[in-house]
Amino acid sequence: MFILEEPYVSNLLASTVVERGVAVLDTPMARRVLAGRGATLASDTEFAAQVCADRGGRLYSNSENSIAWIAEHLGGTDLPRRIALFKDKVRFREALADLYPDYRFAEIALADLAAFDPGTLRMPFVLKPAVGFFSLGVHLVESLAAWPGVIASIHRERESFAHTYPAEVLAFGRFIAEEIIEGDEFAVDAYFDAAGRPVILNIYGHLFAGAGDVSDRVYYTSIDLVERWRGPFTAFLAEVGRRTGLTDFPVHAELRVGPDSAIAPIEINPMRFGGWCAADLAYFAYGVNPYLAYLDGIEPDWTRIAAQRAGRATALVVADLPSTVDLQAIAAVDYDSFVANFSQPLELRPIDCNRYPVFAFLFVEVPASDLSELRAVLGADLTRYLRMR
Repeated sequence: MFILEEPYVSNLLASTVVERGVAVLDTPMARRVLAGRGATLASDTEFAAQVCADRGGRLYSNSENSIAWIAEHLGGTDLPRRIALFKDKVRFREALADLYPDYRFAEIALADLAAFDPGTLRMPFVLKPAVGFFSLGVHLVESLAAWPGVIASIHRERESFAHTYPAEVLAFGRFIAEEIIEGDEFAVDAYFDAAGRPVILNIYGHLFAGAGDVSDRVYYTSIDLVERWRGPFTAFLAEVGRRTGLTDFPVHAELRVGPDSAIAPIEINPMRFGGWCAADLAYFAYGVNPYLAYLDGIEPDWTRIAAQRAGRATALVVADLPSTVDLQAIAAVDYDSFVANFSQPLELRPIDCNRYPVFAFLFVEVPASDLSELRAVLGADLTRYLRMR
């Protein structure tokens, strides 16, 4: 069963929904992307009844915009509890606090930011919305002197993004200030099966321009990366599942691995894999349809995949824009010049940049031993591809 919502439904996901003929909730987004494709949409009442009746079935939502609907219509299931535990970053930290006794964090209301003493946490630390998405409202605090400027930026962003996402997805009323987790960052798309066993569908590394970068510009995956971390990440997710009682549940986990190979969670996003169309990276890299894999309880044949994909890395480049850009003033985007930065582009997906602070998602392939094309775009000023009114 699927709930298709804003901000984006990829053609891979839409085609999967149509081909399988499973129940789809009737939403404006579902009507738009499935129009003329023969899909049958279920009303709120019909869809909720099917979910409640089919307790062994699997529900997938491409977007956290569905959280409010689930809370309203599926209160008789365990889904709202599971979602709330992971979506609220403060509650999530509290649930795992005993595993990381030396890790410090603090919950701060928006109204209390000015009065909060940043000196109570080791610097640098990260400040971000307790309920957030897509690195929006995320700031690295490197000194006491920087604190007033961070607060000012938070208030500007609150006004800028007030109507972009629902409060269940991005809310500026509460924040979490948490110490930096040192190490390399990874994202993991996985699901918990009927027995509560985690099944990993993809692992991707998150590249950054430098220590102060908190953007989502580049993610990449390679078979070497998957083989190195699949075992340890599966064990970590198994512990999370044991504590939370997860079954038949998809997640997108963001993890940090320290120099000592210790795994620490940044956050775990419920009910979905990688946001927007990041989940499709598994398809471009390994031929794995993550939506079908979850629906059918399939685990990728990593031995076969390793033999086929050795030496190659596949990446998703997010053409994100700074909050200072007036989105309504963008008249056009020079997509050809943007794509020309990469020697082997796979697929370009333009985005409505008058509405969202992103103008494209681009899937590319590079040699696993040479990520220079990916590193070159990190920190680059992508506004040069914009044509303003």
